[in-house]
Amino acid sequence: MSEHPVQKSHRTPGRAAGSNPDVRFDRVTTEAVDDGWDRHDELPVLRTQVSEEIARTVISRNTSPDLSFDRSINPYRGCEHGCIYCFARPSHAFLGLSPGLDFETKLIARPNAADRLRAELSHPRYKPAMIGIGTNTDPYQPIEKDRGIMRDILMVLRDFNHPVGIVTKGTLIERDIDILAEMSAKGLTRVGISVTTLDPKTSRAMEPRVPLPAARLRTIRRLTDAGIPVRVMVSPVVPALTDHELEAILEAAHEAGAVAASSIILRLPLEVATLFRDWLAEHYPDRAARVMGRVRELHGGKDYDPEFGKRMVGQGEWAAMMQQRFKLAARKLGLDRSLPPLRTDLFAKPPQAGDQLALF
Repeated sequence: MSEHPVQKSHRTPGRAAGSNPDVRFDRVTTEAVDDGWDRHDELPVLRTQVSEEIARTVISRNTSPDLSFDRSINPYRGCEHGCIYCFARPSHAFLGLSPGLDFETKLIARPNAADRLRAELSHPRYKPAMIGIGTNTDPYQPIEKDRGIMRDILMVLRDFNHPVGIVTKGTLIERDIDILAEMSAKGLTRVGISVTTLDPKTSRAMEPRVPLPAARLRTIRRLTDAGIPVRVMVSPVVPALTDHELEAILEAAHEAGAVAASSIILRLPLEVATLFRDWLAEHYPDRAARVMGRVRELHGGKDYDPEFGKRMVGQGEWAAMMQQRFKLAARKLGLDRSLPPLRTDLFAKPPQAGDQLALF
């Protein structure tokens, strides 16, 4: 333990993480300490940096039994939304970046994603199935407004009549209602909007650059008014902090037009556990011990249990009670329905420049 306090190099307004934990793959770690020298009256603000990656492939595959899809696309790595609980934070370590502040501020855009997608869908052996987008980092995070990578991807999927399921907290999805409504009319798309709390103060602390809950509810209404089916996702449920809002969130989403609902319990893999504990100590010191005690109860005495079948629902009496509450509330509101599978029979490679024209 250093005899000096840790030295901060930047101010971090609008960020959830308070530090940059070491990258778990690094052999050597460093720590800046404040030795009293080189003091500044005011530190600079930590700004978002965006670099680019030229993707060789864009469709990622998974075999998880907990997921309803086997392929996904991530237009961006890292997420400026900065949700402190985000299970995707540890993925930044594979880039040599920290799951802490780096995850929120050192983003990677994939500008050729749409071109690569077009090539992969055109492969003669490709078989269509729903592609999930937003299952790791949010495709409608703030930088999408300028980059437009997600919109380019949607245009490719529309041209191929390829099914897509989107998960987001971003109201920027409203920009793409024209494409999504066209695809929805063919049974090719649906959207999940995540609402963790209805309290703007809690939301701003947990997910600092996400549109506020009321804005997300308005987005649900605008999407459903355009004929796009929306599932409200009460995810994650944070015990002793947001769990009491479960029924209220479902009711508000139902009033906004949501047609289905799902819920996932808080999970804290790898570095997320430390980041979340530090965040609790800063923002909710009065209930930090209670929250983490309940989290460990849900995960067999640990901060997180990655076992398939348990990691998203938890275990024990409290988990069972939450599942029962969700089922009762969803059934009462008619949100317990299963949405029909998206169509794959319309999939076809669109005509390309230079193709021979049909004679008849």
